[in-house]
This record gives sequence, structure tokens and C-alpha cells, in this order.
Amino acid sequence: MTDTIALTGIVATTPRHLVTSSGLAITSFRLACRQRRYDRVKNAWVDADTNWYTVSSFRQLAHNVERSVHKGEPVLVTGRLRIRDWENEDRTGTSVEVEADAVGHNLTWGTTALMRSTAPSAAEQRDADPAGGATGGTAGGTAGEATAAPAEPDAAPAEPDTGQGESETRSA
Repeated sequence: MTDTIALTGIVATTPRHLVTSSGLAITSFRLACRQRRYDRVKNAWVDADTNWYTVSSFRQLAHNVERSVHKGEPVLVTGRLRIRDWENEDRTGTSVEVEADAVGHNLTWGTTALMRSTAPSAAEQRDADPAGGATGGTAGGTAGEATAAPAEPDAAPAEPDTGQGESETRSA
């Protein structure tokens, strides 16, 4: 039985993208999920602990995450939770990982524009990595690119897209 989880948080690290020698695309990043609670003594919301997750995505989702998600952005993640104990010579610990089924920007804090993506062809993947091994770069192909920025109260509102001509994205 698998545990499915839905998380909202901030991308804490630059997403790391690689393509294995067998052609499997993988993108991973750390997700910080800050908890808040109401303190009745202070009569205010206060920050509590932060939970940290390693989020991994595979195949087409990995390509889309690599092109669309950036450090510092608020995101929603759903996937399968895996909790594992680990140890090495010096230390022991527990890793909390999520194998993502879906990743998207949290629209509470900004807007995005979805562009359909297509899977990169085998030739494009070979061109991106002539040796056929793991790479840290893009494997090619057309992908959707979405941006989200936290809303700032004093920032000028973006002009609506009227569908006429090219639109320009503003970021503060």
C-alpha cells in the first residue's frame, strides 16, 4: 500500500535535472513546508516547525519541472510518500521523500501560463548528451514554461492578456 500526500511549500533548492544512460529523465529538489499555528497568548499566527522533503519527478514531469520550477517559488506537490531510515559511518537519520505525480505553482501567490509540452525525441536526448550518460542539463524538446512570483502589495498589477499579439510577462 502506498501513502499519497499533498504538500504546499517553497522550493528550497535549485531543481537538479539529469538524464540517465538509459534515457530516464529525473528532476529533484528540496521542498520546505512551513507550519503555522495560532498562539492564543500572543493572539496571532506564529511560525512553527518546517518540514523538509526531497521531491523527485520522472520522465515528462521531470522535463516540465526542470523548465518551470525555480528556487523560491511556492508550489503544490502530490505524490507517493517514502520514509526511510539511513545510516553511515558517523550518523543516522531519516529521509522523507516524495515521488511526485504532479507539481504545480501555488496560485495563491501568483499566476502562471500553461504551455503544452511534447516529449523530447530520442535524437534530441542524444544531441543533449552525446555520451549517452547522465547530464545536468536539458535534454531538449519543447516544454511548457511557467513562472510564478509571490504577489507584492505595492507592485503594479499586470495588464490582462487581450489575446491580441504577444503578451509580456512582468515580474517585480
